[in-house]
Amino acid sequence: MNTVVQMLIAGVVLTGLTTPAAAQKQQSETAPKQSAKDEPRARNSPAAITKDQAEEILQELKGIHRLLERQQAAAVPAQAAPTSDKVQMDVATGWYSLGHDDAPVTVVEFSDYQCPFCRKFQAETFAALKTNYIDTGRIRFVSRDLPLDFHPNAQGSAMAARCAGEQNKFWEMRDMMLASNADLTITALVTYAGRINLEMTAFSACLNGSKYNAAIQRDIADAGTLGIRGTPSFVVGKTARDQIKGTRIAGAVSYSVLETAIKNQLNSLGSIAKSRVILHFTASMIFATTCASPSFV
Repeated sequence: MNTVVQMLIAGVVLTGLTTPAAAQKQQSETAPKQSAKDEPRARNSPAAITKDQAEEILQELKGIHRLLERQQAAAVPAQAAPTSDKVQMDVATGWYSLGHDDAPVTVVEFSDYQCPFCRKFQAETFAALKTNYIDTGRIRFVSRDLPLDFHPNAQGSAMAARCAGEQNKFWEMRDMMLASNADLTITALVTYAGRINLEMTAFSACLNGSKYNAAIQRDIADAGTLGIRGTPSFVVGKTARDQIKGTRIAGAVSYSVLETAIKNQLNSLGSIAKSRVILHFTASMIFATTCASPSFV
């Protein structure tokens, strides 16, 4: 940690943001004597800063130092990141998913509601993915949490989505929080809950509690095991009861990149995947024209 701080301080010095004492000493040793008429220009030199500015810079560096120390102390024990994009992850109960449970391919997204790149994926890619693959029964889409430390509202937003999930409104809350300019303060989260008609007493009690802290931490730990450090990140693999084996994809990639990974998985499954898609498509057509029980699929 000291090395990091030293590097930051070195950067400050190199850009001219030295402390007043250091700046004065350097001037006296290296700068030529100035005439009286040059003195005003020297006083207005951009390299000189006030004592208050120097103190503010040092406090900022100390804050960064403390943040790094907290991250190190709270970190999951170091594990080697996967050496390739081929990964495998255990399947757990309680995941929030869209699509049929037995869809041949599963796409897992690790997201941070305050991350602008997660919002970019939501705005530019998710709708097409839902129309072409989720709604047609070819993939199951799973949402998992990876709130990043430097996003102050990310943890609370992850909690809000799960609290809305208690009232079967997880995806509605998720969509609102991933809107391009969504406010994620507590006041805003309560407002969103009202818009989707949640029972507010139960939602507020859940939001202010710690019921889902352990579950969110499990998502964070799993992301670390997979070598995932940023959001959004995805795992695309064959649907399985106990373990998903697939490909890790990082970043708000284009629709074509994600589609290629999905097609690769579908092609490797062959006729089994095709028969499932036909079944789900046929069931969808039946539901569109008859009063059928949801247990049909």
